Amino acid sequence: MSKQTNKSKGRVIIHLDMNAFYCSVHEAEEPEAYRGKPTAVAGSVELRKGIIVTSSYAARQKGVKTGMTVRQGMRICPELILIRPDFELYRKYSRGFMSVARQYTPQVEATSIDECYLDITGSSAFGEPLEIAHTIQQRIQNEWNLPCSIGVAPNKLLAKMASDMQKPSGFTVLRIRDVPRLLWNKPCDTLFGIGSKTADKLRRLNIRTIGELAAAEEAMLTKHFGVAGSWMKAAAHGIDHSPVQSNRERNKSIGHTTTLPQDVTERAEAHRILLNLSDQTARRMRRQKLVTRVVQIVIRKPDMSTINRSITLDVPTDATSDIHHEAVKLFDKYWKEGEPVRLLGITLQGLTLRDETAVQLDLFSYEEQPRKDALTKTMDKLRDKYGENAVLTAGMLGDDPSALIRNKRLRGTSLQTDEHMLHDDEQ
Repeated sequence: MSKQTNKSKGRVIIHLDMNAFYCSVHEAEEPEAYRGKPTAVAGSVELRKGIIVTSSYAARQKGVKTGMTVRQGMRICPELILIRPDFELYRKYSRGFMSVARQYTPQVEATSIDECYLDITGSSAFGEPLEIAHTIQQRIQNEWNLPCSIGVAPNKLLAKMASDMQKPSGFTVLRIRDVPRLLWNKPCDTLFGIGSKTADKLRRLNIRTIGELAAAEEAMLTKHFGVAGSWMKAAAHGIDHSPVQSNRERNKSIGHTTTLPQDVTERAEAHRILLNLSDQTARRMRRQKLVTRVVQIVIRKPDMSTINRSITLDVPTDATSDIHHEAVKLFDKYWKEGEPVRLLGITLQGLTLRDETAVQLDLFSYEEQPRKDALTKTMDKLRDKYGENAVLTAGMLGDDPSALIRNKRLRGTSLQTDEHMLHDDEQ
């Protein structure tokens, strides 16, 4: 343990968080149309039924929030300007600000489309740590017209907490010695990594603040939370040894979620949306020569309550039909007839390289499987060459965002990367 502490001693970590990223990108592209105005990026702008993915700070000041329907947003702020999402454009700007970051250190870990960690411990050739951080923030503003908040700290946890403290265009330094004064009076779920369910469980143990968590007995925490208990106590003291990982490991999961322009209440319609999601997750998985053993679905209702359910397969697969079959089974099991659905998603987990995975074929499929694989390979080649819509089954057709995920420019309102959700900041 002491070895790890020495290794992390004296580190300087920056957390770079773009502010209202999607709206800021559109403002950077067309300042005369959007600068200083209340804007919101939303799916299905024409239908006026979409969900607000993010809003500009001018819109937030009027009460417009992420997750609202467009109708609610327009009611609160009639002058709200609605913008269709353009993920190609967001990716271009994301690559832009990341390239600025990488000029100061090779140790850059992108956690989503709009945020990253930098380890600048060895970057003294570019100046003092705070000088480097200010330069990066200034360059991103000057070269890409994008505001960002920066947190500077001795570890990733505190850097992330620091960048959240001031928005937009904030600059915060957070040291371990500042933790008692600045964090200990805050609720537990403001500590990055602790969600509402864990915070509820902590409250039942009479632990309400980060300070109370820091003072709690580690043995008691591990009894209730396992190894996460030790992590929580260390985190409450501002301690975190996790490295900035510039070379990401092979993806642990691949997933897509899509927010629907209007609530879905029909079983057949939900099954069709799940087919589009199965198709695209399977495509991306095959591209990386992976197979999955776990299929997980997410169902979110209009009140934002969320159901996550998964199934472990007997035999690993990369076939769309298998993934869809399991996703539909899970949906039918956990969805109540007629209940409205606001968002659907599929995530594939337990991924392994196809060539390194022993795939057992049962007696009935061993003859059929090579033909199935050959057909899938041919369809993938056609789509690689002629575009994602070149080969579709009738069941995939439709005008909801799940049918748009094949369009790289308009991939629906909620796009997931491998392992990480591409989210816009909601602070």
